[in-house]
Amino acid sequence: MFGEKAFELIKELDRCPDSLPAFNDEVVRQVLEEMKLLFEQNKKDVNASVSGDTNYFAGVQLRHTSLERNKRCLLAYLYNRLQYIRQMRWEFGSILPPEIKYNLCEPEMKWFASYSKYLANYMKSIGDNYGLDLTQDTKPPKSLYIEVRCLVDYGKLELEDGEIVLLKKNSQHLLPRSECEPLIRQGILQHIVQ
Repeated sequence: MFGEKAFELIKELDRCPDSLPAFNDEVVRQVLEEMKLLFEQNKKDVNASVSGDTNYFAGVQLRHTSLERNKRCLLAYLYNRLQYIRQMRWEFGSILPPEIKYNLCEPEMKWFASYSKYLANYMKSIGDNYGLDLTQDTKPPKSLYIEVRCLVDYGKLELEDGEIVLLKKNSQHLLPRSECEPLIRQGILQHIVQ
């Protein structure tokens, strides 16, 4: 039946609301092939009806509706994937975790890189020539310093005031929140909540 493959894409996204499934290239290709066949059949029937035969109108209308539905499903699939990828940029920064990166197709990777570049350029352009990291404080902080535990051997971290902190695995530090949040998002530090 028309539109089943396109609806399968929507169900796939609905099954994984909190994660991004791998790009289903095969089903997308099948939907596009179905759309091409429907369009060719409509073109053939319209040309026949122009020559005088009017028995094709219902078939043309059914196929056109199926084309529209497939188009809406494909666009919804792609739009929701891009929204999720955009959200990941704000959560993780310009470096995606490998498990998310693995599920992206090449055009999505290019879109993410382009979005990151535009966002970075915008953030550099605001904030009195110093730039302003909009991804840093998405929620108002309760305190300026937080206690963190280092999850990996990261090495030296130079703070804004010039102090150098050695981040070794399982070491605990009281650091400025603004310095820690990017490292927490990357999985280098863990916020210790008391």
